[in-house]
Amino acid sequence: MNNFLKKIIGDFADKKEWRAMEARAKMLPDDYRFAYKEIKRYLWKSSGLVVIDPFKNLLDMFEEGVANGKQVLEITGKDVAAFCDELVRGEKTYTEKWREALNRDIAKKLKKQ
Repeated sequence: MNNFLKKIIGDFADKKEWRAMEARAKMLPDDYRFAYKEIKRYLWKSSGLVVIDPFKNLLDMFEEGVANGKQVLEITGKDVAAFCDELVRGEKTYTEKWREALNRDIAKKLKKQ
């Protein structure tokens, strides 16, 4: 997974920014840190994100939740997967990029014929 993350991070974000975010995540209490890790894993697997904004937003929400004394599920709700899906709604994904490339490449090639 590390190589995968390195490849992704190199493609869409400054590594320094990613490391700073991961450092922020390490400062969260155990339950928040566990939720962040699992949500991150879910998002990588299910959405193929190409941006880090949802992770920054998640960290902001979690840090605010900690500051306000809330439990993790008060932030995410009991359906954490639905929370994740909403978190990334409208974001660019690899699947979307591949679809666009396929359509573009075929249209370009067929126009030449």
